Amino acid sequence: MRILIVEDEPDLAAAIRRGLARRGHAVDLAGSITQAEMALASAAHDLVILDWNLPDGAGVDLATGLKTGGVPTLDGEAPRILMLTARDTLDDRVRGLDAGADDYLVKPFAFAELEARVRALLRREQGGAPVLELGDIVLDPARFHAARGGRELGLTAKEFALLEYFLANPDVVHSQEHLLEHVWDEMADPFTNTVRVTISNLRKKLGDPAVIETVPGRGYVIRTP
Repeated sequence: MRILIVEDEPDLAAAIRRGLARRGHAVDLAGSITQAEMALASAAHDLVILDWNLPDGAGVDLATGLKTGGVPTLDGEAPRILMLTARDTLDDRVRGLDAGADDYLVKPFAFAELEARVRALLRREQGGAPVLELGDIVLDPARFHAARGGRELGLTAKEFALLEYFLANPDVVHSQEHLLEHVWDEMADPFTNTVRVTISNLRKKLGDPAVIETVPGRGYVIRTP
């Protein structure tokens, strides 16, 4: 899943990014509303972690714009929004949620709680089904567990994220560019072979019979048995 962190404290933003990236998420950063709007228009995000006080405006206004369609996104869909702010009064919480935020977390915070709230919001985005299954493959994002035929796969964070995306979107052919857009982040180099290498490693760990099919000239697909 791809996440956008809108936070003007660079150290905090970088720390959150590292923690979420370790869980396999693709994470982009924006330090202002202007940067956030540019990021949202150039890549499809599943979740926005949004500060309230930003250099060029209020995060609640961005939340409202996303929910009402006033702020355009690449895919035309409004991402989930988690307000992450030091504003801790009841009025602030109510205003943030009324503005369109799906959840509200006050700074300072424990990263474990932030991670749990991110998992909950992304599960909601996926229709509330946390465990993905296809044939004998079972993937549990909440437990970071993936197995085939009862055999633990031992995936890296990026392999796990890639398999999760395939399982959430079976029978759909995904181009390399599409996978870079949804599984990797803005730091990924589109001219490298990172997608091909990651898919090759994932195929080896999944074993036989092969489930990830290459469609020449189009991309990759995992098909329903």
